[in-house]
Amino acid sequence: MIDPYQALGVAKGANEKEIKSAYRKLAKELHPDKNKDNPKATERFSDVTRAYDLLLDKEKRAQFDRGEIDGEGNPTSPFGYGGGGGYQRGPAGQQHDFGNGGADFGDIFEGLFGGGGRSGGSPFGGRQRSAPPPKGANVAYRLKVEFIAAATLQKQRITLEDGKTIDLSLPKGVEEGTQMRLSGKGRAGPGGNGDAIVTIHINAHPFYDRDGDNITLELPISLKEAVEGAKVKVPTVDGPVMLSIPAGSDSGKTLRLKDKGFHSKSGVRGNQLVTLMITLPEKDEKLEEFVKDWTPKDNPRASMGV
Repeated sequence: MIDPYQALGVAKGANEKEIKSAYRKLAKELHPDKNKDNPKATERFSDVTRAYDLLLDKEKRAQFDRGEIDGEGNPTSPFGYGGGGGYQRGPAGQQHDFGNGGADFGDIFEGLFGGGGRSGGSPFGGRQRSAPPPKGANVAYRLKVEFIAAATLQKQRITLEDGKTIDLSLPKGVEEGTQMRLSGKGRAGPGGNGDAIVTIHINAHPFYDRDGDNITLELPISLKEAVEGAKVKVPTVDGPVMLSIPAGSDSGKTLRLKDKGFHSKSGVRGNQLVTLMITLPEKDEKLEEFVKDWTPKDNPRASMGV
């Protein structure tokens, strides 16, 4: 049985931040998209995701630490009574064979204390409380989301194991590895349905990158636009906008477009940071002729002492 702490490589006392950090590192390394020909990596990715899900659920983590459930969230044998078969529940919360030769604790208590083992009461006085029947298994899903859709929180459609489709609203603060829990959308069990656990994967974009809640973009501009200044159209995740380029701009100069980034958990949007990159034409005879007779006033490498 997989130990969730060992699966993630964290200590038993690890905090939420340490657990998330370990999961993101492993998820990036083991993601099926990067290991299409490695079934063992895919299997481990599943184990890591299951461990992350359990440890991030405070109630389930406490149950595991107390030995009440195993690494997959299933109830363990009562009284530490292990061996083959394990502990099962039948209809109406009845307790069944423990898988060890049909041992019956009712008979044991009856022999030791003179009855009461089968009556539903406790040999020590009072009524025995039976554990609630377990829910069905959780089902893990991976949802690929386009970069712009994640930044603008566009709804995503996902098809569940039973064939039903759901439109998901992405949460504010969504990022690579974010998990969404869909209550009751897992497999059926005696105590009700398990949950669906959706892990978000954000696809890379051809020219946008993410820096926290900000979006970065390298914008090509012409030499004329850099020297004279200009108003140019710039792509953003919300659609194109006009940007004023100051006269005398250098490559590497960064301009800010407010509220054009990702949504933070608090709802505040980041910015789009536009870095100017002067692009020279491949062959421009007039420009080449001009440069031959032009000597810059300043040494561009003076700050380096050369």
